[in-house]
Amino acid sequence: MSLALARKYRPRTFASVAVQSHVAGTLKGAIARGRVAHGYLLCGPRGTGKTTLARVLAMALNCEAKRDDGEPCGECPSCTRIWSGNASLDVVEIDAASNRGVDDARDLRERAQYAPSGDDRYKVYIVDEAHMLTREAWNTLLKVLEEPPPRVVFVFATTEPQKIAQAAAPVLSRLQRFDLKRIGPADVRARLVDVLALEEITAEPEALAMLARAADGSMRDALSLTDQVLAWGDGTLTAHRVREALGLVPEDETLALFDLVLDRRAGDVFAAIGRLADNGIDFNVLLTDVGDVLRAQLALTLGGTPPELSERMRTALEARKGRSTAADLVRMLTMLVELEPQFRRSAHQQLLLEMLLVRFALLDRTLDLEAVLKGLGNPVGPPAFGGGEAPRPAAPRSASTARDPEPARSAAPVLRDVAVGGGRTAVAERAVVSEAPPRAPAGPAPRAAVAPPAAADVAAPAVATMPAEINRLAEHWDDIVDAVRRSGRGTLASMLDHATPQAVAGNGTVTLAVDTDTHGEALTQASELVLAALRTRFTGVTRLAVKAGNAAPMERLTEENVRDRRVAQLRKRDPILDAAIDALDLRLL
Repeated sequence: MSLALARKYRPRTFASVAVQSHVAGTLKGAIARGRVAHGYLLCGPRGTGKTTLARVLAMALNCEAKRDDGEPCGECPSCTRIWSGNASLDVVEIDAASNRGVDDARDLRERAQYAPSGDDRYKVYIVDEAHMLTREAWNTLLKVLEEPPPRVVFVFATTEPQKIAQAAAPVLSRLQRFDLKRIGPADVRARLVDVLALEEITAEPEALAMLARAADGSMRDALSLTDQVLAWGDGTLTAHRVREALGLVPEDETLALFDLVLDRRAGDVFAAIGRLADNGIDFNVLLTDVGDVLRAQLALTLGGTPPELSERMRTALEARKGRSTAADLVRMLTMLVELEPQFRRSAHQQLLLEMLLVRFALLDRTLDLEAVLKGLGNPVGPPAFGGGEAPRPAAPRSASTARDPEPARSAAPVLRDVAVGGGRTAVAERAVVSEAPPRAPAGPAPRAAVAPPAAADVAAPAVATMPAEINRLAEHWDDIVDAVRRSGRGTLASMLDHATPQAVAGNGTVTLAVDTDTHGEALTQASELVLAALRTRFTGVTRLAVKAGNAAPMERLTEENVRDRRVAQLRKRDPILDAAIDALDLRLL
């Protein structure tokens, strides 16, 4: 009976171990120079050559025809027995997953005291899955690892070295550690080409690429999967045979799902996934393929080159390059990555995948927070969502404007310092430019000449204006917030509701205090709208200054907290009461 490809083509020398030249070269040099350590720890993903390197090391230490550079011959009886894993007096392989207790470690320690079978030979103990050993077992081995008998070498192989560090950190300082690399698809393909050539089998390049991607960095898995596909039938190794034998999702099906997302056909997702479910598709494989398509499309959109992509898939994605933005693709990939841990262990994978694709298809209906914040300070209209911009009716002209041929003035906010917090202040100043000197008004200045045209929809009901003063401003602050909310700008009203008037300077600068830098930046961007709302009730308001402090930490809601907040609200609304509470030490009953 023939051997499996993974066993038949297992390397016999250091030079034939794929990719791990940094480890193989070091071990070979140690043997050639007589500097062999008493303990080694080989770490790395599965199927990358940990046990193979351990066996080749044992072969080289006990080879009957060893070369001067430290390479074993691979053909002598000793090398053949060790390579095949058969019984050897001097090389012992132990599976720590089934021999993990303190008694097993004690037995290993006692066996290590016996000398090798010859004066020129080494006893080599290969412990696979070493992270499965218990803390007590490691403590039992600690002494023999510190002071091993002559010509005894321990080789530990593990995929999870962090578990050894947690269970027995002192052991790591007694061993030489080597980290093996994950084998890339290109190296896997090159090895498969050599193996299939020796087997006299031809293969399509796309079939080799599919096997390399399915191996996921493991050379042993790549050879095992190739064996599985070869058992499917005779002749050339084709992409169709690979897809049928491994249960992979056809590229056309993945592209069809991607087209549903690009065309925003959320309702067709359920029928498409249901059809794939009826065909027995593995949803884990399908989710991985969807992620690969999004990743490749993002690379093409950004002008990069996606690796390991078939020519047919590359051409299809190039044709779809202009139908999605890089930002949308990043959001899709983020949602997919967040779902993946839950998806792998869920009993409702079909439902989760359907909901994910529906969210992808409805991505154009989401709102961008940055656009919302920018829209608060947009002087010409509301923020545009979904690519459209709604026009705003023009502000009505005042009577004086209609009969006055004076050139129009332009008003725009000038941000003197955008940053807030940490003692810095964001000041929005209204710069007025006129082509002709202003004429003295015949009567009280109409409100339309004071408020900027962009804020016409924030105007409050007609009330008598009054000079800006901190007490009056605090008294009427809630009325100003209500007027802004009635005008349809609920977000701005909510931010103003969390702001507190702090001062009114002689030059007309109104200072507001907010809790967070985020509120401060948003109010600064919407400064013209805030100024327009203030000018509907107060005269002499010229600028807006926003001071932000650190946000207060979350506190537990108690009766005392509620009372304190109520007192704070009363202080905010009435400066006289605020002063009386401090002077008379009043408290709320």
